[in-house]
Amino acid sequence: MTEATIQALEGLRDLSTLQWYVIPLLLVVIYIYNKEIAKARSTGNWNPVFAALTVLGLDFFNETWNGWLMSLTGYSAAWTVPGPTALRVFVGWNIEIIFMFSLLGFAYYYFLSEKQDRKILGINERWFFAILCTILAVFVECILNIAGLLIWEYPWWNLSITGIWLILVIGYFLFFAGAAIVISLKNNKQKAIFVTCVYLVPIIMNIIGFGVLDLWY
Repeated sequence: MTEATIQALEGLRDLSTLQWYVIPLLLVVIYIYNKEIAKARSTGNWNPVFAALTVLGLDFFNETWNGWLMSLTGYSAAWTVPGPTALRVFVGWNIEIIFMFSLLGFAYYYFLSEKQDRKILGINERWFFAILCTILAVFVECILNIAGLLIWEYPWWNLSITGIWLILVIGYFLFFAGAAIVISLKNNKQKAIFVTCVYLVPIIMNIIGFGVLDLWY
């Protein structure tokens, strides 16, 4: 295993690493969701909540296959976060990242106009901002990698031209595309089914990984 992987495995899911700052961050996330749910009940527009849950669920999926990659290769995940954290959930996923992705879908949604029907540079705004948010997120990702907080080990997932395209498409565009799709569905029942499926896939993968294959990530 790479040095970064070994470091990421140390203290994995160890509650003794928890820090007090997690509590106010958790409260911020709870507060925002409560406000958005209250607003949705009042207006009947649940799209912000569906968008946020979709982004978080797709990140859960990405972090799950990333953990599988580490376990099955015995070498490294595509990305690891070996640095200090209040709680490392998977080798590439910590509590700070989870809080961030819990809110990222809201940030994407509020780029959109009320009717979400305008076009920017000939592209529907849902997809224009999906592309824009992807580029901004990957830019931040590159900064984190250069700073040594986010480690990439494979030639197909790094700062090379090929690697950056894969990070753009799978690493982030997948999230915002999912949000764009869910808010474009016809009714809340379809949206709820979509979000449920987004979470079912990584949940089943983790049940198989931990319970059947005895993977550790």
